[in-house]
Amino acid sequence: MEHSVNERAGPPVLSSAPVIATICPMELLDSSDKSLKLAGQAIAAGKLVVIPTETVYGLGADAFNPDAVARVFEAKRRPSFDPLIVHIARLDQIDRLVSKFTSKARLLAENLWPGPLTLVLPKRSEVPGIVTSGLDTVAVRFPSQVLARKIIEYSGTVVAAPSANPFGYVSPTTAHHVARSLGDRVDFIVDGGACEVGLESSVLDMAGPAPRLLRPGGMPLERIQELIGEVLLPQAPEKVVTSPGQLPSHYAPHAKLYLMERKKLHSAFGMIKNPDTTAFILFNAEARDEMTGIESFGKVEILSDKGDMREAASRLFALLNELDTQGIESIYAERVPDLGLGRAINDRLSRASYKAKLRLD
Repeated sequence: MEHSVNERAGPPVLSSAPVIATICPMELLDSSDKSLKLAGQAIAAGKLVVIPTETVYGLGADAFNPDAVARVFEAKRRPSFDPLIVHIARLDQIDRLVSKFTSKARLLAENLWPGPLTLVLPKRSEVPGIVTSGLDTVAVRFPSQVLARKIIEYSGTVVAAPSANPFGYVSPTTAHHVARSLGDRVDFIVDGGACEVGLESSVLDMAGPAPRLLRPGGMPLERIQELIGEVLLPQAPEKVVTSPGQLPSHYAPHAKLYLMERKKLHSAFGMIKNPDTTAFILFNAEARDEMTGIESFGKVEILSDKGDMREAASRLFALLNELDTQGIESIYAERVPDLGLGRAINDRLSRASYKAKLRLD
């Protein structure tokens, strides 16, 4: 017998659902097709469903249901001026969202979608203003993660989905991260394992006179420029928030995070008062080997032993989430080479360190 997510007013509790764990009133679902179908039906019924993507886990709702989208803002405690990204499962679904699909935007979509790239384009009037924070543009992404696409297909709609974490906090890359921080505010979490990319998508404004990078992310800028040529870089600070990830303070763990060049990290040893509650995040094994005495601190984490940017990106948020569960109070992070995915890593670390930076100033 098929169960309907409309059978009750509150969060659904379905005895025969493929559940791998229960944290009342949320249900944690496995990645079976039955679970994905249930998740899609829940979105269609106005529920909040956390979906795995290749970037980070997203808090999904029907983008054309303003009440459901309002629950997303409420669950995350997200300010209403910060627009959401709408996720599609097929390229033709973009016609429901945008009023103008420029030739350059289409070139990017045809070559880089599905993938970790969000395009900001002029929106159709039917797109609810709560999704776009009242702007005349909409941010659209076509994820490559198969489970995410199946859930969207089963929903019969398109899905507005910011990262599934309290606003301003480090993004989740596993279902466990979400359950720990938002488990009592959502209806379902689909466990799709660890996110492959581990950083949010790159966001590109294609609605203006020239392409502009609004947020570096999982799609390297160099790959974008290979297709469309020059791309304007983010302005600092942006006068209007046109996409997620533009606020100066974001992606922050509970611990204070300090971002430094490698040569300055060693000199920071003398200012550390509590070594046992201090962690270091280094780019590669070479950095650790250069720093005599670093082993005396509570935690020393390496993003990638060999300095592989993909591995470093995929580990960053997982490490920040992990350190927050281990009593770490201060994190000293190394700035990585500012190329390719390194731009996105440095962007996240810089925003995560913003409050600590203010204290130092």
